[in-house]
Amino acid sequence: MSGLSRRRFLGLTGGAGVVLAAGLAGPRLLGRAAATGELLTSEVPLPAPFQVPLPLPAVLRPVARDSGADHYEIVQRPATAEILPGLRTPIWGYQGTFPGPTIESRRGRTAIVRHRNELLVPTVVHLHGGRTPPESDGYTTDLVLPAGGWRATHSGMLDPDAKVTRGVRDYVYPLRQRAATLWYHDHRMDFTGPAVHRGLAGFHIVRDAEEDALPLPRGERELPLMITDRAFAADGSMRYPSRDSTLSTVPGVEEPYVAGVLGDVVLVNGAPWPIAEVSATRHRLRVLNASNARRYDLALDPPPPGGPAFTQIGSDQGLLDAPRAHDHLPIAPAERYDLVVDFGRYPVGTEVTLLNRTGSGSTAYVMRFRVARRGAEDSHIPDRLSVLEPLNRTQAGVTREFSFRGAPSGDGHGWLIGGQPYSPSRIDARPRLGDVEVWRFVADLHHPIHLHLVQFRVLSRGGREPGPFDAGLKDTVDLRPGEAVEVIARFDGYRGRYMFHCHNAEHEDMGMMANFETL
Repeated sequence: MSGLSRRRFLGLTGGAGVVLAAGLAGPRLLGRAAATGELLTSEVPLPAPFQVPLPLPAVLRPVARDSGADHYEIVQRPATAEILPGLRTPIWGYQGTFPGPTIESRRGRTAIVRHRNELLVPTVVHLHGGRTPPESDGYTTDLVLPAGGWRATHSGMLDPDAKVTRGVRDYVYPLRQRAATLWYHDHRMDFTGPAVHRGLAGFHIVRDAEEDALPLPRGERELPLMITDRAFAADGSMRYPSRDSTLSTVPGVEEPYVAGVLGDVVLVNGAPWPIAEVSATRHRLRVLNASNARRYDLALDPPPPGGPAFTQIGSDQGLLDAPRAHDHLPIAPAERYDLVVDFGRYPVGTEVTLLNRTGSGSTAYVMRFRVARRGAEDSHIPDRLSVLEPLNRTQAGVTREFSFRGAPSGDGHGWLIGGQPYSPSRIDARPRLGDVEVWRFVADLHHPIHLHLVQFRVLSRGGREPGPFDAGLKDTVDLRPGEAVEVIARFDGYRGRYMFHCHNAEHEDMGMMANFETL
């Protein structure tokens, strides 16, 4: 069993002080193998790793183009996939695939994505990291009801401000933002965790002229890597401990898993521990942690000779100002890293394993690269990558503080922001459009905090300077147990109601969400 038992979770309802006072800040929470969640194990024999080729999600073609927009159509539908060799696994998929198809867009060119819901439950689509008008942001109660009809009363339908459609919805993304690795996923109130767990996630990559002008690896040397973890039942289906297996009325997970669901199979682009053949050249890796609750700490084995394994060129919201070198990279749910790995530092024939330093057993490794051939090197990493808007405390007119902690809720347990569970009718902050604010987050356990609409810089971590992995513009920041983090953001783009929440999917489904409104 990994992470928190029920007894340990019950002791963590009072914030960071309680964590420390209860003597729970030991290696399992704060050490290298820190985890928040419970391990769900598979009921089938696990396949040998590094046997399945790395799949790449298909790039979705527009169904139409006009002078200002590209138009796409996606059907959300049930399907089956061979995830573990020889087994058929039911999924919910965008276009019936897991991951869903990748959308590639240009900065400033609108993408209009029509989603049709052919599932049996309502859905919501959120473009994570998108600078998006509120009506297309994927607010958690803006439901798309099933095309085949929906008779139940979903809790999200009780929001008088919800924008509910039946069957289809057009999401309009102006994409007035810099090049970045975004992703889209289900965001339905109370049921985000199981819906994403069944497969509703995909990449949306934004490109622009600034990035195009850099001599970075491209084409077949650019690999999107969506990392997830799952457990599998005896019949090949994905195990998930929902209180309501129909995902219709009763939210949340069974009691042992309230801290988060961890699987024992690591998937990359939907394949278990895959292997990718690469040339002995630099490759760009767009790494996304799309797991519900699991954190990873990525490293290469063997490490390359002559320097650090990874050169980070971007974070959640695009290019850094300058590259950063890392021997390892911790990544929380919903975070992204844009990395360059120079496989030319290895002899041809070398097999290089991407490790997870926080894992054990089957979760201690992620995938493998085989340096299969020589290649002509046509890329390099410039010393300067981009210019980022400077933000400092003197620009901030407001500082706000929010605590993230667990607490009893009804007959079970939930997760709170500022001592309150989520309510669509409550606005917890009203920044004015264009204003700069500092937000301070305080955690009891691990919480990856995501702000919709805005990009931010990390100002401080634990009362000190930002950490080595906090560089660049971000939309998700990870908090460790008992830790406080400050971020600074300019609230620009659009007026309206938006969300901020923990991106541990089980936490957000059980109340750890809140609203802000730009005025």
